[in-house]
Amino acid sequence: MPAFVMPQLGESDVEGTVLRWLKQPGEHVRADEPLVEVETEKVNVEIPSPFEGTLTSVLVQEGETVPVGATLAVIGAATAEEMSAVPPPVPTPAPEPAAVTAPPAAARNGATPPVPPAVAQPDGGRYSPAVLRLASEHQVDLNRIRGTGMNGRVTRKDVQAYIDSGGLRGAAVSPPAVVAAPVAAPAVELPQPATPPPATPAPAATDEEIVKPSATRLTIARNMLRAAQSIPAAWMVVEVDVTKLVRLRTALKEEFERREGVSLSYLPFVIKALAETLKEHPMLNSQWRDDQIVLKKRVNIGIAVGSDEGLVVPNIHDADRLSIAGLAHAVVDLAERARTRRLRLEDVQGGTFTLDNTGVFGSVVSQPIINPPQCAILSTEAIIKRPVAVDDAIAIRSLMNLCISFDHRIVDGSHVGPFMQAIKRRLEAYGPETGVY
Repeated sequence: MPAFVMPQLGESDVEGTVLRWLKQPGEHVRADEPLVEVETEKVNVEIPSPFEGTLTSVLVQEGETVPVGATLAVIGAATAEEMSAVPPPVPTPAPEPAAVTAPPAAARNGATPPVPPAVAQPDGGRYSPAVLRLASEHQVDLNRIRGTGMNGRVTRKDVQAYIDSGGLRGAAVSPPAVVAAPVAAPAVELPQPATPPPATPAPAATDEEIVKPSATRLTIARNMLRAAQSIPAAWMVVEVDVTKLVRLRTALKEEFERREGVSLSYLPFVIKALAETLKEHPMLNSQWRDDQIVLKKRVNIGIAVGSDEGLVVPNIHDADRLSIAGLAHAVVDLAERARTRRLRLEDVQGGTFTLDNTGVFGSVVSQPIINPPQCAILSTEAIIKRPVAVDDAIAIRSLMNLCISFDHRIVDGSHVGPFMQAIKRRLEAYGPETGVY
């Protein structure tokens, strides 16, 4: 009886929320046919069925959050007895509070004991969008909820239970005191840690307006904060003369769009140069994991795409194997599906390097934030015409800045400098003889 489980969509994901079932029990499901829409910290994605059969049972309802690996549904011609034998996902129980030798004095005297300190999220404060949305709606301080999910993760059920118990606006629910067996030594009263009162959002002034961020925006905020705090990042800027590239694209774009049905932007040319350079400089195509450097053998380049919900980064897998024309198709396809929330599972997995095109906003210099756990992120800036000295003469050239942020634990200037110069050489070498197929 095949079980359909919650997949791990990203390396840091430990749970997901079922948003919408695309099939109902009793309906036939083909292999690789979209079966359910799932929301994680990073993206909403439709998950295909790994096999063909009949959807006999749905074990996780829409809106529920479960850990990675939990059984979502059963597919196959299962009997009622077989279906009843499939256990629902059980969250990992939270660790028991530490025992004390005696109850606090306040408790012995009948007074209310002090509020315990806030419980921090085990993985550094990252929560799923469903958790963030529910907490935001009810103004719940998530640091004061003890998680029962995988590795102590705070789940949507934890937040709902906390709300139902009346613990709103950050008021912690005190766990019951656990008293150890009597010992010969006299009981020692343990001091209770002082806890500051929970913060209450300041009301808007008469000349202000409070905008409640979406769950996706809250997730982006937490992930960017984690990246900035956990990665010792450095950055570098290199100026590139793309005059010949501009002429090449101008000569090709109309015929290319007529023949291929997609536009030819500068991005595929940059991706091609970047992918080839990453093959020569594998240290930039890596990640930091458990005090080790992990070199990635595949070149999977993530493309930052802006949408109404925020920034998402789908990946072009094996970008080094695609032509410029192939990359143009991949960019248009991923951008369109990212903006319409139709990304597939494989689109958001396995990225090894990220490229951001901030030049579309007129930016000339930027400092992008690294997409964990990758080593680096590159941004392309606006192409600006300026007079420059060429062979002791003044000429008007098209110039573009390349900006890179990199993890200084993995690489330093001696790695990044040659890497950036290699990309520069490739971009400046494009010309009339360059083929796009």
